[in-house]
Amino acid sequence: MNSDINCNNAFYQDLDTNFKLACKMSEKSFTHDELIYMLKNGNIPEKQFSALNFDYVKNTEDAYALLNNLTGCDGKIREAVAFRINSILINDTMSRKIFSEISAKTFADATIDINANICRLIVDSAELLINYNNFSIEYTNRIVDYANEALNELDKFIFKDKKYTINKQLFKLYWSLEALIKFNHFVDDKILKDILERSSSQSEYTIREKTAQILVNSSKFDDIKEKLINDENYYVKQILH
Repeated sequence: MNSDINCNNAFYQDLDTNFKLACKMSEKSFTHDELIYMLKNGNIPEKQFSALNFDYVKNTEDAYALLNNLTGCDGKIREAVAFRINSILINDTMSRKIFSEISAKTFADATIDINANICRLIVDSAELLINYNNFSIEYTNRIVDYANEALNELDKFIFKDKKYTINKQLFKLYWSLEALIKFNHFVDDKILKDILERSSSQSEYTIREKTAQILVNSSKFDDIKEKLINDENYYVKQILH
């Protein structure tokens, strides 16, 4: 590891300091092991830099170095890691088996990140692992839990509740439904129908729109389809026409 890169400094300094560090790092070449070290021990710009320059995943240790920075840390790191995981899974099919064995919980947590860019990258990444049955079942079960948690919270809200609190649960539900567009066939029909019925009654049209997208290729739940075909919102009903 290059001695002039302080990877034990885990706090975020001022923007000028971090920009100078990023410029300094971009002038250097780092080995794969050095990038892993920074992912494990670096500060925010170091972890972000190492994620964006991570070249391949050869084993579970490599994969965990990325996954451990996908949740519970600064947004700049999370987005860089989500981007790199997606890129690796697209370009290196050998890495998919490694991620399929260890990433379901973390992918589910990242699917409902507060950053929509991260959510999109992770849903797309999860889809690349859909043929790994154990991954898909665990991922889908957790997504179903998140959808139900959001619906239960939305049921409790009243008019005077803060809009931010409501929007947070709508965002969580939106991305849970987005994941279920691809993974709904892993859900028991009764459980799925309950989610779709409740989602189809939400006042936010984007939630009803996602519900319609889940139903568009389904031969089931005709009553919910009929309801959405006659929805007051054009974007919702045109999906099923």
